Amino acid sequence: MLASDIAAYAALRGAPGPVFFDRGVPDVIGYLRLEGIAVPDVMLHAARSYRYQPRVFICPPWPEIYAADSERKQSLDVAERTYRAMVEVYSELGYELIEVPRARVDERARFVRDVVNDATCR
Repeated sequence: MLASDIAAYAALRGAPGPVFFDRGVPDVIGYLRLEGIAVPDVMLHAARSYRYQPRVFICPPWPEIYAADSERKQSLDVAERTYRAMVEVYSELGYELIEVPRARVDERARFVRDVVNDATCR
């Protein structure tokens, strides 16, 4: 996972315009912690070296619409624990987490677009 996340980061570094990643280097740390596995120093170093924008979107589990399927294999309980692990890791690494609201798809898309547009105006 770490190698794949680093490769994706490297491939898009310097790309014009906003780039969105579904997962990032810090997620590997969150998954290890979730499973009670010690985090190797190389992963901590990678998370500090491969930095994303300071503001990161995060989507909390939404029980009313949550369903496991062929792509989403986690139970809701595991998804909620994963969410908390990711909040912890990204916060520890100094990222500002922007929670995407539980709303219709078009409203969530508009929210993300507005936050990105606001950030690019700075």
